[in-house]
Amino acid sequence: MPRISDFIEVKKPRLSVRYGGAKVPVGYFIEDYMRGDIDVVGDFKDLIKHKNEVFDYVFIDEHYKFFFTRFIPEVAIHSKEQDERIVRAHYDNRNDFFNWFLGPRMVYTSAFFLSPDEPLEIAQDRKMDLVAQKIQLKAGEKLLDIGCGWGTLVMYLAKHYGVDATGVTIAQAGMDWGMNQIRENGVGDRARIMRLDYRDIPEKKYDKITCLEMAEHVGVKNFKKFMAQIYGLLEDDGLFYLQIAGLRARPGVFAPIMNEDTVWGLFMNKYIFSGADASMPLSFVVKNLERVGFEIHSVENVGIHYSRTIDLWYENWMRNESKIMEKYGLYWFRMYQIFLGWSVEIAKQGSSTCFQIVCNKNRDKFNRYRWIGAVNMGERDMVDINGLESVRA
Repeated sequence: MPRISDFIEVKKPRLSVRYGGAKVPVGYFIEDYMRGDIDVVGDFKDLIKHKNEVFDYVFIDEHYKFFFTRFIPEVAIHSKEQDERIVRAHYDNRNDFFNWFLGPRMVYTSAFFLSPDEPLEIAQDRKMDLVAQKIQLKAGEKLLDIGCGWGTLVMYLAKHYGVDATGVTIAQAGMDWGMNQIRENGVGDRARIMRLDYRDIPEKKYDKITCLEMAEHVGVKNFKKFMAQIYGLLEDDGLFYLQIAGLRARPGVFAPIMNEDTVWGLFMNKYIFSGADASMPLSFVVKNLERVGFEIHSVENVGIHYSRTIDLWYENWMRNESKIMEKYGLYWFRMYQIFLGWSVEIAKQGSSTCFQIVCNKNRDKFNRYRWIGAVNMGERDMVDINGLESVRA
């Protein structure tokens, strides 16, 4: 049976006892490893594959401190000022940092694979085409992408599908990158990115609305209100595509709170996605969509696609280790090594997943015949990337 001592080289003698046994609380490992007080012997991913044998998923002092001093206040407030501060502190002035693991597409959402061996860029292009097909995108339509990141989807859909596309982000660096993509691809006449809070989106109607892994950041407090806002922005015959990261539902009120899912979630919220507390089980998402008037057409679980996506991000990150270390240092390099390496297994085992949800307004006059013969589920209906020119504008 593997022991934590098999994987760790202690750099600070005071930690020798902590790492001399079979297991260690994963919270201590995270803090010690990022500070450089310990090193991992051999391949980091080998350690993660043995995580359940060498880590205990219990709370340590840092968890309680974070929960009461940051997590609860952030969940309770979720003001425009707080959300902008968190997002811009995380994303602005670090395009190189994210490029070193996201790669040239700069798409920070799950790709969609037809084979585990496909390059990341092919799978990301397919995901963007799948979005277009699921919402039956047509040339000339008005599309809104909320939380557009670096603007790749906005540019891509304007270029390949001939739509008038508008992206919204809080991050200045994302807007700048996105507008540059739009200009370089010659779609400046029908694509743009606005830097503003989602609550300030002007009230006009769109034929199609997309939101890929941004809704988690509005918070549980604002989630229903956000869905209602999207309902109001959508034309009566329009379609809404929501891609959202979700957590495994707890199997009853007496399920243990201190488990890997919870400890991983606290790590993610503290270090990677502060304020993203609306990553919830599917039932929460569907219930709030229906309560504001949406009808759910399809839900596709793409969690295993996410695991493979993050695995390729991890490979990119490790290839760029020297550049990252030179500019950002050991602490940041190891933080994202833990995030990416651990998240591959978390998604693979179902602790966290990702849902693609397509909705329409639940109106009597909505034309539901449109779903017959359409692309409804990517696993079943998606055209191979090599044949996509026939479905693009």
